[in-house]
Amino acid sequence: MEIGIALPTMARGFTRDTFVEWCRAVDEGPYASISAGERLTFHNPEAMVTNAAAAALTERVAVMTNIVVLPLHATALMAKQLATLDVLAGGRLVVGVGVGGREHDYRAAGVPFERRHQQLDDAVAEIRRLWSGQPPFDGADPVGPAPVQDGGPPILASAMGPASMRRAAAWADGVTGFSIAADGDEMARANRLARDAWAAAGRSDRPRLATGTFAVLGGDDPAATLGAFLFDYLRVFGEGFARAMAEAVDLSTPDRLRRAITDAEAAGCDELVLVPGTVDIGCLYAITEVVAG
Repeated sequence: MEIGIALPTMARGFTRDTFVEWCRAVDEGPYASISAGERLTFHNPEAMVTNAAAAALTERVAVMTNIVVLPLHATALMAKQLATLDVLAGGRLVVGVGVGGREHDYRAAGVPFERRHQQLDDAVAEIRRLWSGQPPFDGADPVGPAPVQDGGPPILASAMGPASMRRAAAWADGVTGFSIAADGDEMARANRLARDAWAAAGRSDRPRLATGTFAVLGGDDPAATLGAFLFDYLRVFGEGFARAMAEAVDLSTPDRLRRAITDAEAAGCDELVLVPGTVDIGCLYAITEVVAG
């Protein structure tokens, strides 16, 4: 199983120096991917710009959009941005897509929250069509550049429930899920759901199975740092829920991280993406020590 690292874009205090230092350390470390996710109504930097800069600062790791909320964007423009990102990454792009879960982002973007799952399905189909070189409409030039990867970068769906898994099985190359508490049983159930959805869709290929979880290691009080980050990040869903999650999640020690890695591998994951809750580079060094060991 591979290990990926998300840039700490959702943690407070993210700066250019943070970004450069983390990109270089991830690329030099025992990691398979570097990634940044999308939120609109939050303090984080914009995801596509961040991933593009990460592509330029790294040479080895895959660059993953984990995730881009496709219904928030004009489809042809997103097809062009993703193809450009694949070019800048030299064919290292992995595209994670989903509908997100924050209605505030849709309202801020002026996009309807309703029918977002159908919008996602339609957008993926159109992006793949545009990547193949077909014009957006009769008489138009194609939307370039062409992706480096033949057929375009792999697309992973952030599907979790049965209905979204069934939809993803129609068009995705795999899934990129999330387990807030790094629960092995939860990860195993999600992976079984994906494999069953692929089989029910008549597919002979195996879905790529990625999942993520939050982690903070190192520093004076990693448990408190992780709890404060989770409360800040999840507060959009209500303070009661955010507080409960902040108190429940415990991935803040080397032993707990080792168990999370073991559980994810036992669950059948191809990749576990660790999402740090701090900009402190010491957290990445502490994670690297565990992963390398």
